[in-house]
Amino acid sequence: MTPGPTLQELITTVRSDAASPDPLDQLATASRTVAELVDVGDAVLGHFVDQCRRSGRSWSEISGALGVTKQAAHKRFSIALVPTLERMTERARSALRAAVDDARSLGHNYVGTEHILLGLYEPARGLAAQILSEAGITRAGVEERILHVAPRGPAIGAESEPPFTPRAAASLAQAVEEALSLGHNYVGTEHLLLALFADPKALAAKLLSDSEANYDHFRNQVIEKLSGYVKPGT
Repeated sequence: MTPGPTLQELITTVRSDAASPDPLDQLATASRTVAELVDVGDAVLGHFVDQCRRSGRSWSEISGALGVTKQAAHKRFSIALVPTLERMTERARSALRAAVDDARSLGHNYVGTEHILLGLYEPARGLAAQILSEAGITRAGVEERILHVAPRGPAIGAESEPPFTPRAAASLAQAVEEALSLGHNYVGTEHLLLALFADPKALAAKLLSDSEANYDHFRNQVIEKLSGYVKPGT
């Protein structure tokens, strides 16, 4: 097995990344570094747990491989597969809030991948919105196609909180994987967009596939637009 970074390597990294040799600056940097390692570690475990679930493995088998009880594995990873809002950029959080609002306004009592796609237009300066616009995929066109499949129902009040469908939840987990594959420790609207391609049976993937662009095109666009940014993540 490839060994992970040693304690000395991590200490050296922290000292190098710290703003100054001051012990408090180094401690603050160490705290952020450890938090990122924990996040990445959880995401990696979540990826392989999800892979096991998709291949039909039971929670009993998964818990045995992890060395924990079935209840502990289910409790941790049935939730951990969905990235927390704290991990997302503000624009990504805005997109998810918009997705919930869009579901309500369309009279749908759930939030599906199609609503997440709609929500990506809300932060207009977000990277996903820019890429969708350049691909000729308009918000009005997406909404029209959604309503063709799922007709509009009575508007749902703000007090109601429609749940995310399993496919939508899986796309949020996939966004973490997309971020990791690009070497990013955050989840932005661009990662949410790429994640929508993961399940070809999901409505969002079908809507996106109607354009001439495909996953590789969008991924290349993300890389191109982020190149040169000092602190990306939109």
